[in-house]
Amino acid sequence: MDVKTLQHKFDASLTDLPSLGMDVHSMVEDFRRYYTHTLGRDRHSRSPHYAYQALVLSLRDRLMERWKNTRYAYEAADSSHAYYLSLEFLMGRTLGNAALNIGLDETAELAMRCLGLELEELAELEHDAGLGNGGLGRLAACFLDSCATLQLPVTGYGIRYEYGMFRQLIRGGEQVEEPDHWLREGNPWEVERPEYTQRVRFEGRTEWVRNNGSSQPRWVETHDVLAVPYDVPIPGYHNGTVNTLRLWKACSTDEFDLGEFNAGLYPESVAAKNSAELITLVLYPNDTSESGKELRLRQQYFLASASLQDILARWVGTHGEDFTDFAEKNRFQLNDTHPSCAVPELIRLLMDEHGLAWKEAWEITSATMAYTNHTLLPEALERWSVATFARLLPRLLDIIFQINADFLAEVARRWPGDAERQRRMSIIEEGEDPQVRMAYLAIVGSFSVNGVAALHSQLLIEGLFKDFYELWPKKFNNKTNGVTPRRWLSLCNPDLSQLITETIGDDWTSNLSKLTGLAQFINEDNFCNRWREVKQENKRRLAQMVETECGVTFNLEAIFDVQVKRIHEYKRQLLNVLHVIHLYDRLKRGDDADWTPRCVLIGGKAAPGYYIAKRIIKLINNVAAVINNDAVTSDRLRLAFLPNYRVTTMEIITPGADLSEQVSTAGKEASGTGNMKFMMNGALTIGTLDGANIEIREEVGAENFFLFGLSAEEVEELRGYYDPAAIIAADEDLRRVVQLIESGHFNQFEPGIFDPILHAITSPDDPWMTAADFRSYVDAQQQVAETYRDKEQWTRMSILNTAASGRFSSDRTIAEYNREIWKLESLPPVTGEH
Repeated sequence: MDVKTLQHKFDASLTDLPSLGMDVHSMVEDFRRYYTHTLGRDRHSRSPHYAYQALVLSLRDRLMERWKNTRYAYEAADSSHAYYLSLEFLMGRTLGNAALNIGLDETAELAMRCLGLELEELAELEHDAGLGNGGLGRLAACFLDSCATLQLPVTGYGIRYEYGMFRQLIRGGEQVEEPDHWLREGNPWEVERPEYTQRVRFEGRTEWVRNNGSSQPRWVETHDVLAVPYDVPIPGYHNGTVNTLRLWKACSTDEFDLGEFNAGLYPESVAAKNSAELITLVLYPNDTSESGKELRLRQQYFLASASLQDILARWVGTHGEDFTDFAEKNRFQLNDTHPSCAVPELIRLLMDEHGLAWKEAWEITSATMAYTNHTLLPEALERWSVATFARLLPRLLDIIFQINADFLAEVARRWPGDAERQRRMSIIEEGEDPQVRMAYLAIVGSFSVNGVAALHSQLLIEGLFKDFYELWPKKFNNKTNGVTPRRWLSLCNPDLSQLITETIGDDWTSNLSKLTGLAQFINEDNFCNRWREVKQENKRRLAQMVETECGVTFNLEAIFDVQVKRIHEYKRQLLNVLHVIHLYDRLKRGDDADWTPRCVLIGGKAAPGYYIAKRIIKLINNVAAVINNDAVTSDRLRLAFLPNYRVTTMEIITPGADLSEQVSTAGKEASGTGNMKFMMNGALTIGTLDGANIEIREEVGAENFFLFGLSAEEVEELRGYYDPAAIIAADEDLRRVVQLIESGHFNQFEPGIFDPILHAITSPDDPWMTAADFRSYVDAQQQVAETYRDKEQWTRMSILNTAASGRFSSDRTIAEYNREIWKLESLPPVTGEH
């Protein structure tokens, strides 16, 4: 019997496997089998981790059937496919979300109780998959959830970092970074796929050889690295679809040099292995050093090359070397500038590996790449030294030079003689150390460029990318971000979800616009009372976490005022703590008439090399130590900094917050997604006209949003005339706050440590204009305090925020991406024989 016949018989046998039961008895039996036979445990086992693993394997089996059927559906339809390339995927924990999406959350809970176990306790044993830094990575995770829920053929591609975002400790008020080895006990959700391993090239040189009368490029003398894929299932909500997130791990082409090992040169014998594995060792190495920058570039190219090779191999396996329809059937979404190497890499692969001519390779690339920009900060638009590129990726640099030459020729035809415009728009920034502008490369090589909130997209075409917009206005569009309601309402806030379902039905989970139906109940006493009861229970959970993690007791009757996000000057955690100092000063002066108790929670990580952000964390902790140990403040004011903020803690924070702090300098935040999560769970927002805050305010109504601060236009108008010293002198409250910091009241035994912060506040060059917005912020906070004292009014506003949050579902965002960019067909999984 030949191999093909054997393969056919084997494939046919797979269709005869019985479906796995979705009932409690079947789950219990599978758990027992995995626990005793696969994991080899018995009643003497002391570690609950094996019970967690047995449960995951039982759930994963049920995902496998659906995963296979989804893949068969895509193959049978020969469907168009989109690929989401992102250097970050902040997935968090998988257990609860997977069980919810395949409809086994209640079944799994009952099955564990039959075994004397608690599902919630087992879920706590899962390590957060911290493969992201913040909003960018969490957005990518939400998008994958929505793609599966909408049954769109979309595959995510990322990196399987051995160590995720660092674990943040607070010692002496300072941030201390420790490695987050999230894989130390393995990841039972992933499936290694070594058969799809790809080879990624670095260094070497380009040589040109004659072939059929023409010169052909070859990338030779390279140092290669293997990219080994690990697949993670991404289940849609109650629809049988399971999409794939493929994560790449870097491995050496050889484990070690046996000759050097036998010669006693032990470190040298494994040098190549260690060098290769470094690429996927750590998420975002500190790039303040040249070696850190080089590693970042290696990571970015490694992701792009491995992913594109994988996709092309799949195409060739189905269509052969015919790329006629490739552009029609494939879309690559670049999540920010990090995967921009995909533009020249796709051209290289099509030309060097598949024999296409430049013109055809360029037409395919520019018709398949789509770029999402996530920043308005010019310094955040990545640039890499041409010298570094020439050494690490010489063949890619050849291609980038050619792309740039063709592009500048087009610019010259459009604006003849405008050398200054050519200089501004060039992909290569000239100078003593020429740089490759990666965002420009992405724009030139893509057919679609989108921002992530209406204001952000508008500011892009008016500022950073104005020249490109004038050349290609039809390329640019907006796709306001969203978050998945499955994780950020159903899973993290089950009591509120149950109340909503009892009130308006359960369709809202996959059609969040249905939440508008809640608005008609804002004057029904029973519903409002239950809403308040749910919020109080969620506040109790949050207060318990704060006490455990921070040693600070929160008063449940106080307003829970929350700001959790990456620590950055433009996000203005500093403005928040200045307001807290102002409230402390009021209490110390006896200015406490009609006082509203307030508990302020701040959390977030600062980049290891970001000095001023780490100083802000230190200030927050020092201020907290003073306030929380002062008898005058008692239950009236508390401040806590939550260490190691991550997805899992956000799932407790979001339901328990009363007030959402979205206080970035207007014109600096691209969108934000934390603002959407808080809104969805009934928190009210205090914020500037920045990012998605504008659209949140439009949806919920100005009367249900606490607005303050300068607009983006006013910020720009003030530049060059900004005089914080005069602002401080004219505002007694701000003057007192600054004087308290200057006096060393919060750092009595650490002289001078907050001088950089004082300089930032008082400098006319402060781009974040903290002092300029202080008075408006304090006034808005006073309005918050007054409104919160009216419990009925606050509850109505809370309900209306949730009711208006439907626009901020990632399902809506992904539907827009698909309708206007990807143009994919929704495909349910096939069942039966294949």
